[in-house]
Amino acid sequence: MALTLLGKKLGMTRVFGEGGASIPVTVIELGPCVVTQIRTMENDGYTAVQIGFGDIKARNSTMPVIGHDAKAGVGPQRLHKEFKVAADKLGEYQPGQVITVDAFKDLKYVDVTGTSKGKGFQGVMKRYHFKGMFASHGTERKHRAPGSIGAHASNRGFGGPEEGQAHARPHGRRHRHRPLAGHRQDRSLPEHHAGEGPDPRREQWICLGPGEHPPEPQQAEEGRGRGQEVI
Repeated sequence: MALTLLGKKLGMTRVFGEGGASIPVTVIELGPCVVTQIRTMENDGYTAVQIGFGDIKARNSTMPVIGHDAKAGVGPQRLHKEFKVAADKLGEYQPGQVITVDAFKDLKYVDVTGTSKGKGFQGVMKRYHFKGMFASHGTERKHRAPGSIGAHASNRGFGGPEEGQAHARPHGRRHRHRPLAGHRQDRSLPEHHAGEGPDPRREQWICLGPGEHPPEPQQAEEGRGRGQEVI
């Protein structure tokens, strides 16, 4: 597993390509992250590095977390994450070491994981794109009702996500956006500009680098509306 950094989404903006294309970008406060534990084969059965992100007050944390992070010589962290490291590369990390966004300065693409914005309890027209009932001519208070979801004159419906689950809570799940292009890094602020992302602001993000798959082809010509082109 590649180097992982934790961050927080600050919002979205846009940048303009050389031909004038408007490119949506997400602004992420990426790091600094601190190494809180080194996993070794002798003690844990695998080799990995655990990092923490986000200093919090001790009164807002728990005693186990306070004691765990104190072993690395740092205060309690809000979020912890592990990423696997080869045994011969464990020497590159030490407890208490600070990892910043500079670790991604030579990467053009990164994979980003975040929790999408939940939409709450939704009806079938929004969740499954049902047509709904007639908008006029006798329909009363049933315009957005699911109606029948099976075949005519059938004693059973067809299996699928809609069957037995006419209403649901869409989104609000962990998603990995792969890969996204790193547009710009501001050294004065711990921010990293990546591609578009639908997650809510202040949501915790995990950036994995480098991107594990090649980027998708550009979907819009340069200078013509929103595109996926990277700089």
